[in-house]
Amino acid sequence: MSDSIILSRLAVYAYHGLHQEEAELGQRFYVTLTCQVDLRPAGEADDYGLSVCYATLAKRVNDLAVNRRFNLIEGLAEAIAADVLQAFPRIEEVVVRVEKPEAPIPLILESVAIEIRRSRHD
Repeated sequence: MSDSIILSRLAVYAYHGLHQEEAELGQRFYVTLTCQVDLRPAGEADDYGLSVCYATLAKRVNDLAVNRRFNLIEGLAEAIAADVLQAFPRIEEVVVRVEKPEAPIPLILESVAIEIRRSRHD
Protein backbone atom coordinates (compact mmCIF):
# COMPACT_ATOMS: atom_id res chain seq x y z
CA MET A 1 0.00 0.00 0.00
CA SER A 2 1.37 3.40 -0.91
CA ASP A 3 -1.08 5.68 0.93
CA SER A 4 0.08 7.36 4.12
CA ILE A 5 -1.09 9.73 6.80
CA ILE A 6 1.92 11.52 8.25
CA LEU A 7 1.98 13.23 11.62
CA SER A 8 5.22 15.18 11.50
CA ARG A 9 7.32 16.10 14.55
CA LEU A 10 4.68 16.40 17.24
CA ALA A 11 6.54 18.14 20.06
CA VAL A 12 5.96 16.86 23.59
CA TYR A 13 7.55 17.78 26.89
CA ALA A 14 8.04 14.63 28.91
CA TYR A 15 10.24 12.87 31.47
CA HIS A 16 11.69 9.89 29.60
CA GLY A 17 15.24 8.68 30.08
CA LEU A 18 17.57 6.62 32.25
CA HIS A 19 19.08 9.48 34.23
CA GLN A 20 17.56 10.97 37.38
CA GLU A 21 17.90 14.48 35.93
CA GLU A 22 15.74 13.47 32.97
CA ALA A 23 13.05 12.20 35.34
CA GLU A 24 13.13 15.43 37.36
CA LEU A 25 13.66 18.12 34.72
CA GLY A 26 12.10 16.60 31.64
CA GLN A 27 12.87 17.58 28.08
CA ARG A 28 11.38 17.99 24.63
CA PHE A 29 10.81 15.05 22.31
CA TYR A 30 9.51 14.94 18.74
CA VAL A 31 7.29 12.13 17.49
CA THR A 32 6.65 11.46 13.81
CA LEU A 33 4.18 8.84 12.61
CA THR A 34 3.77 7.48 9.12
CA CYS A 35 0.58 5.46 9.02
CA GLN A 36 -0.10 3.17 6.07
CA VAL A 37 -3.81 3.26 5.36
CA ASP A 38 -5.91 2.87 2.23
CA LEU A 39 -7.05 6.44 1.57
CA ARG A 40 -8.75 5.71 -1.75
CA PRO A 41 -12.26 5.18 -0.28
CA ALA A 42 -12.07 8.42 1.71
CA GLY A 43 -10.65 10.36 -1.22
CA GLU A 44 -13.06 9.04 -3.83
CA ALA A 45 -16.10 9.61 -1.63
CA ASP A 46 -14.68 12.78 -0.03
CA ASP A 47 -15.93 11.23 3.22
CA TYR A 48 -14.29 12.04 6.55
CA GLY A 49 -15.74 8.87 8.08
CA LEU A 50 -13.65 6.72 5.74
CA SER A 51 -10.33 8.20 6.86
CA VAL A 52 -8.48 8.53 10.17
CA CYS A 53 -9.00 11.62 12.33
CA TYR A 54 -5.63 13.39 12.42
CA ALA A 55 -6.54 15.32 15.57
CA THR A 56 -7.51 12.16 17.46
CA LEU A 57 -4.33 10.45 16.31
CA ALA A 58 -2.17 13.37 17.49
CA LYS A 59 -3.98 13.65 20.82
CA ARG A 60 -3.55 9.93 21.58
CA VAL A 61 0.18 10.12 20.83
CA ASN A 62 0.57 13.26 22.93
CA ASP A 63 -1.38 11.81 25.87
CA LEU A 64 0.61 8.61 25.86
CA ALA A 65 3.94 10.45 25.62
CA VAL A 66 3.23 12.87 28.47
CA ASN A 67 1.26 10.62 30.83
CA ARG A 68 3.57 7.59 30.90
CA ARG A 69 7.27 7.45 31.66
CA PHE A 70 9.78 5.31 29.79
CA ASN A 71 13.46 4.70 30.41
CA LEU A 72 14.05 4.31 26.69
CA ILE A 73 12.61 6.11 23.69
CA GLU A 74 12.39 2.63 22.21
CA GLY A 75 9.79 1.81 24.88
CA LEU A 76 7.85 4.98 24.07
CA ALA A 77 7.86 4.12 20.36
CA GLU A 78 6.64 0.56 21.00
CA ALA A 79 3.79 1.85 23.19
CA ILE A 80 2.77 4.38 20.54
CA ALA A 81 2.83 1.79 17.75
CA ALA A 82 0.75 -0.68 19.76
CA ASP A 83 -1.79 1.99 20.71
CA VAL A 84 -2.15 3.29 17.14
CA LEU A 85 -2.70 -0.18 15.69
CA GLN A 86 -5.22 -1.02 18.42
CA ALA A 87 -7.16 2.26 18.29
CA PHE A 88 -7.30 2.78 14.51
CA PRO A 89 -8.38 -0.39 12.67
CA ARG A 90 -7.93 1.23 9.24
CA ILE A 91 -4.19 1.67 9.85
CA GLU A 92 -2.34 -1.40 8.53
CA GLU A 93 1.19 -0.35 9.45
CA VAL A 94 2.82 2.44 11.41
CA VAL A 95 6.34 3.81 11.45
CA VAL A 96 7.13 5.65 14.68
CA ARG A 97 10.15 7.95 14.93
CA VAL A 98 11.05 9.45 18.31
CA GLU A 99 13.67 12.19 18.40
CA LYS A 100 15.46 13.26 21.57
CA PRO A 101 17.22 16.55 20.80
CA GLU A 102 18.54 17.06 24.35
CA ALA A 103 20.07 13.60 24.79
CA PRO A 104 22.67 13.68 27.57
CA ILE A 105 25.61 12.96 25.29
CA PRO A 106 28.73 15.12 25.78
CA LEU A 107 29.13 15.80 22.06
CA ILE A 108 27.70 18.33 19.65
CA LEU A 109 24.83 16.71 17.80
CA GLU A 110 21.40 17.81 16.72
CA SER A 111 19.47 14.88 18.18
CA VAL A 112 19.29 11.16 18.57
CA ALA A 113 16.34 9.26 17.16
CA ILE A 114 14.95 5.79 16.83
CA GLU A 115 12.49 4.53 14.28
CA ILE A 116 10.40 1.38 14.38
CA ARG A 117 7.96 -0.15 11.90
CA ARG A 118 5.04 -2.24 13.19
CA SER A 119 2.26 -3.91 11.29
CA ARG A 120 -1.03 -5.49 12.14
CA HIS A 121 0.45 -8.68 10.69
CA ASP A 122 3.55 -8.80 12.97
